[in-house]
Amino acid sequence: MKSANISHNRGTYHGDIPRQPMRFVWHMAKQYGRYGALAFGAVTCATVAGASAPYLYGKIVDAAVMGSATRVFDFVGAFLAITALSFIMWRLSGYFGMKFTLNVERTAYLTLFQYLSHHSQTYFNEKFAGSLANKVSNGADGSERMLEALLWNYYGIVLNIIITCGYLAVVDARLSIFFLVAVIALFGINYALVQRLIPLVVAYSDASSRFRGFAVDVLTNISAVKSYVRMSHEHTVLKRKADERFDANVAEWRYGEYVLVLNNIIVLIVQGILFGGSAYLWSMGHISAGVFVMLLTVFYRVQGDLVFMGNNIRSFIRVYGTIDEGLSEILIDHALVDAPNARPLRMGRGEIAWKDVTFTYGGQPVFQDFNVVIPAGQRLGLVGQSGAGKTTFVSLLLRQVDIQKGGITIDGQDISGATQESLRNNIAIVPQEPILFHRSIRENIAYGKPDATDEEIIEVAKRAEAHTFIMQLTQGYDTLVGERGIKLSGGQKQRIAIARAMLKNAPILILDEATSALDSESEVAIQKALHELMEGKTVIAIAHRLSTLREMHRIVVLEQGNIVEDGTHDTLVRHKGTYARLWKHQAGGFLIE
Repeated sequence: MKSANISHNRGTYHGDIPRQPMRFVWHMAKQYGRYGALAFGAVTCATVAGASAPYLYGKIVDAAVMGSATRVFDFVGAFLAITALSFIMWRLSGYFGMKFTLNVERTAYLTLFQYLSHHSQTYFNEKFAGSLANKVSNGADGSERMLEALLWNYYGIVLNIIITCGYLAVVDARLSIFFLVAVIALFGINYALVQRLIPLVVAYSDASSRFRGFAVDVLTNISAVKSYVRMSHEHTVLKRKADERFDANVAEWRYGEYVLVLNNIIVLIVQGILFGGSAYLWSMGHISAGVFVMLLTVFYRVQGDLVFMGNNIRSFIRVYGTIDEGLSEILIDHALVDAPNARPLRMGRGEIAWKDVTFTYGGQPVFQDFNVVIPAGQRLGLVGQSGAGKTTFVSLLLRQVDIQKGGITIDGQDISGATQESLRNNIAIVPQEPILFHRSIRENIAYGKPDATDEEIIEVAKRAEAHTFIMQLTQGYDTLVGERGIKLSGGQKQRIAIARAMLKNAPILILDEATSALDSESEVAIQKALHELMEGKTVIAIAHRLSTLREMHRIVVLEQGNIVEDGTHDTLVRHKGTYARLWKHQAGGFLIE
């Protein structure tokens, strides 16, 4: 079975991550083996102590029949002692089991989340965020539930069956052999039946993930749902997905009930034979009344385990399927990985060069033998209609996807040979849609420099023309911005994003429609801040508002992944080519798509 590799990180499992559920659980659990051993040891002591009760019941009955009050009280005292021991051991198993299972759940969650976060941007673009979060929970929570079941359910059943076989062997080997054969046959029947349950479990888990993913997607975009009055439609779709989840759950549950009915019938037959055999031995004088009582008690204790054997196997398969459904989606190979000998990018002044770059997406060529050099410190404007390749240009430079041919270098170093972390650490980006976390304004500004002082944060906020509106908020810099910055206007969010880029102070800066969300007055006010932000940096600016590119050192016009014009604003306007046509056809300062 293949494994997925993850780098060292505090709080997660170090090494390869198995993709098979049982191996995954084992790898998560073995680093907490001490707690696990103590928990299983306590369960063993508690189960053995509890299983001694039937033996003492028998001794009490025999002593009572013989009229020996002293021995009756002795055995009653022994019974109370082992009962107290059993209680203590169960509580210890709870303490150590808590340490064991909860640590495993935490580690599994952190490990899966870390691995998930290293997938490419393309991977996330094609998935529901809510569904992915659910799959991480399936893998982590499922690991905890499986260990809990192993510790306090399956393991106890096996111990009870072994102890019961021992009791029966002491009394009559034939009873022990019959019981063991019956248990093996019952397990085999249940295992065969449960094989048909596996696809039902997987279907339910998949339907559940789709249902939850859709629900999260609706809640994430609730403003659009309300604005377009689509709540009724979303409720209808959600109900359909809930019905699919319900139907899958019913199908699984109905089959499980069928297995339970069959188990009840089989166990009733087995018990009838064992009870009848014990009664016969007692009637023939081969066993005492106390031993007879002991056997009846033993049969009663193990009855529930046998009846619910199929249910336990079903529960195991369900948890197994839940974990498998989560791991199969998350632990796939990363599309983008650092080269085996990757080194941190050594930044100089920030020269960027594309050499014969070819990139194809979805079978369609985006760039073909593309070449361009952006000298260090140059401000480059990218212009073009939708689909010209502007966004892909940025994605390739950030190495969010890999090129098929050629190379992209920064200060002479191919970015494919540098660590992704060091590459992106040297590039600041102000995107078209500001990306804000549901955290304080202070945390959002300092995201690229977590150790920034309050003075540094306030300084960049002032330079980004954000300080004034921040101070007008009730909690100032401690104001929570809401999910994706919903509490702020588009212009306010953009200013926070610009302040964040200023604070990061990376040598390469990407402005992707950085002023598109600002009104004209705000844009004028922030131009000075942007000029200061760009000072001394290599800048790549994408804009539909061509007026924002007038002071770029150079403007490149892309059409279908090719450079069709390259020059300054004035030069390109005089050239009367594509750029001049786009400039002429602007409406309100924006490029008409």
